[in-house]
Amino acid sequence: MDAAFGEALIALLPNLRRFGLSLARRPDLADDLVQITVERAIAGQAGFDRQARLEPWLFRIMRNAWIDMTRRQRSAGTHVDVFDIPEALPVDPAPGIEARLMLQSVEAAMATLPEEQREVLHLVCVEEMTYAETARILDIPQGTVMSRLSRARLALAEKLGIK
Repeated sequence: MDAAFGEALIALLPNLRRFGLSLARRPDLADDLVQITVERAIAGQAGFDRQARLEPWLFRIMRNAWIDMTRRQRSAGTHVDVFDIPEALPVDPAPGIEARLMLQSVEAAMATLPEEQREVLHLVCVEEMTYAETARILDIPQGTVMSRLSRARLALAEKLGIK
């Protein structure tokens, strides 16, 4: 593996995990997605255009891995997560509780959005991808990215009572 490629890949691990969490909504599955993405990226690094940004290419790999994983799960049946344990409260709970409640509200509202809108909203607003990069990752026209993002923002604002 090329050292520069490896360093860039390592630097993007937190971004990959965030995107994995937005897709899977479970830390264990997000970690699996990150691992699959890194494995596929290392295996396919010869096909990566060094002139392009690495992040959108990795996100595209992850999204495709998520689609593959989802298809496999449909035929695998129901799984029960035995490790679903609530997180411990911070030492001073006041600021943490307020932030956690707001984050839970936003996450819950985002979870109710259609998957197409949720993906675009996450890539543009959380991962700070450009419309063009998001369009390449999702394999859709840039205009579709803009319209889905607009609808997602309006729906999210309405669900959160901001509108």
